[in-house]
Amino acid sequence: MSRRVLISGASVAGPAVAYWLAEYGFRPTVVELAPALRSGGQAVDFRGEAHLSVLERMGVLDELRRLDTGGSPIRFVDEAGRTRLRLPAEFAGGAVEVLRGDLSRVLYEHSLPGTEYVFGDTITRLTETPGGIRAEFRHGVPRDFDLVIGADGLHSTVRRLAFGPEEDCVRHLGYYAATWELPNYPGLAGESVALNVPGRFASIGPDHRDPSRAGAFLVFASPELRYDRHDLEQHKRIVDEAFTGLGREVPVLLDSLRAAPDLYFDSISRADVDTWSKGRVALLGDAACGATIGGMGTGTAVVAAYVLAGELASAPGDHLTAFARYENRLRRYAQTCQSGADRTGKFLAPRTRFGLTARNTLLSRPLLLKAMLSLGDRVSTVPLPNYPNHLTPRTARTN
Repeated sequence: MSRRVLISGASVAGPAVAYWLAEYGFRPTVVELAPALRSGGQAVDFRGEAHLSVLERMGVLDELRRLDTGGSPIRFVDEAGRTRLRLPAEFAGGAVEVLRGDLSRVLYEHSLPGTEYVFGDTITRLTETPGGIRAEFRHGVPRDFDLVIGADGLHSTVRRLAFGPEEDCVRHLGYYAATWELPNYPGLAGESVALNVPGRFASIGPDHRDPSRAGAFLVFASPELRYDRHDLEQHKRIVDEAFTGLGREVPVLLDSLRAAPDLYFDSISRADVDTWSKGRVALLGDAACGATIGGMGTGTAVVAAYVLAGELASAPGDHLTAFARYENRLRRYAQTCQSGADRTGKFLAPRTRFGLTARNTLLSRPLLLKAMLSLGDRVSTVPLPNYPNHLTPRTARTN
């Protein structure tokens, strides 16, 4: 039976699949480029029966509910400071909303008893052998595994090594997003405020844990840009140039950006891979069928981790069958969730004043807003397999 599994990525999908694999008797190793778990980050949400059922089966739902941010209502204003639209906390918050860093820590801690973690390293080469797959690393010595899972996000290293160049499967959706932390200088409490002009969205919202801190979140329309994904100062210049000239809070936000020690900056894009597996390598989460923002990627990744591990355990020694069943069960569901990302940039930063007015008018109607909220729950629903009794996770067997 294929037992030694190398997983690239320690954010959400990686620890989630490591947890389930260890429960079923596999020996997972997670390798992560960052020197440690990343803290903070934007809030991520779970909604619908499938998301919550998997979290409950993992034994983490109650803990995540204790960490729930409660969501944040958001108020959209124009350049004169006039309120044009208010959205309730549940619009973005779902049934449970937690900070990405908190989620990563919870999943890491639950997976740790059965998982080896290697931080500060990354895979540089994968070579299939007659009995497995050899992985070479930037720093560590080469090691042999039975299977490899790429759970390393939209810009997946595993996907590039095993499936081909990123540009073959990642498509730019016409927008970029940036977020960073800063002092809560306006004294916001509970509500985020966003300046909206055609093609640009700039918001600031309070930190849910520390009222003295806040988070900036900016989105702007742009053709695809060429830049170094690891050059922080270049990222800051791009964002600065995109928002220079706007009033209200934007000049203060840009001042804070110049001094920020960290910044998340990326295109709003989506990954569409023809097949989620190749030989002994499988893709999971955003690496397989992800989107930067708005594609319910976090919930989809947790569900997919449960199914991938269950299928591997259900087909001992036959990873090809397991990979095929995993993809057949989830591809349509994941693509339906992912399609929400196609509208994220257009929703947050419509390119025309007409688009802004139309969005504000439509979402100010309670019935339409209620319909949109319920749509998220329906889209995120998928039948969850109940794997055979002999595959009951070890924690349940010992209770």
